Amino acid sequence: MKILSCKTPGEFEYQESTIPKLSEGRAIVKIKKIGICGTDLHAFEGTQPFFSYPRILGHELAGEIIEIGTHDELLPGDQVTVIPYFNCGSCVACRNGKPNCCQKISVFGVHEDGGMREYVSLPIASLVKKEGLNLEQLAMAEPFAIGAHGVRRAGVKPGQFVLVIGAGPIGLGVMEFARIAGATVIAMDINEKRLEFCKEVWKIPHVVKAGKTANEAIQEITNGDFCDVVIDATGSLAAINQGFQYIAHGGTYVLVGLQKGEIAFSHPEFHKREATLMSSRNATRADFMQVLDAMASGQLSVDNYITHRVSFDQVKEDFPSWLNPETGVIKAIVEM
Repeated sequence: MKILSCKTPGEFEYQESTIPKLSEGRAIVKIKKIGICGTDLHAFEGTQPFFSYPRILGHELAGEIIEIGTHDELLPGDQVTVIPYFNCGSCVACRNGKPNCCQKISVFGVHEDGGMREYVSLPIASLVKKEGLNLEQLAMAEPFAIGAHGVRRAGVKPGQFVLVIGAGPIGLGVMEFARIAGATVIAMDINEKRLEFCKEVWKIPHVVKAGKTANEAIQEITNGDFCDVVIDATGSLAAINQGFQYIAHGGTYVLVGLQKGEIAFSHPEFHKREATLMSSRNATRADFMQVLDAMASGQLSVDNYITHRVSFDQVKEDFPSWLNPETGVIKAIVEM
């Protein structure tokens, strides 16, 4: 079978490998669709934390089960998505029902080789089926689950103002689930094209360009209260540090984005708000099921989310261009 390996930052190489064999507790899945995530882009440019090379990228996946041992629900021929976070099952996080932040977590396509290949062997426990959904919907489950998890962590309630900083793929997922939760969503980004996309295509009620006038704009939108919930989806240190100024008194700040540096903020300003700061890592099966149910019910559509489609054979040539905001990429899908 053919695989695509990121040998070093900025360099892909197609290679040949053997098709994996079935083993206990696992299934062989033929990959059909692969979503390209910010994690993949950052890995390619060499800025992704927790990463080593060479690495086969790809963790937003949809495929067809080719072989599987005896199972009550899954059969060969079933179309599935993949929960790509493999946990140990025994650490303090796993024991407390938080496998998404397992101490020994291995993320498919990040800590171990991922799905940019024709066939993969996967733990049966990581496969999720949902009748009535197509392969593109299944491939989009993971990025939306990240957003759903962040919104759930924040405890978003109807009527709250939720500011989402970063209008990329993950940020858009956060916005959708904040909307589904009944919040009034504010999108912030430095890229005017992305803000226009939020307003015209996704019908986000308020968009704010990051910069000198952002604070004033947030005050005006919220009648001076600022935001009940601020969620960063940029992974930019500057954006994360600036985000503290938009939190309402008694508000919550959730970091979905990840960067390598140290956060710095005014303790008095944070303290007087009695604000809550938390991170949001990966997602759980419950988040995946919420996403798939929202897709099946029509609450969540991926039709306007996918902006670029490319065949597996074209990835090496086209991938570098997706680092350029001018290409207008929101979500690229690789078709096997």
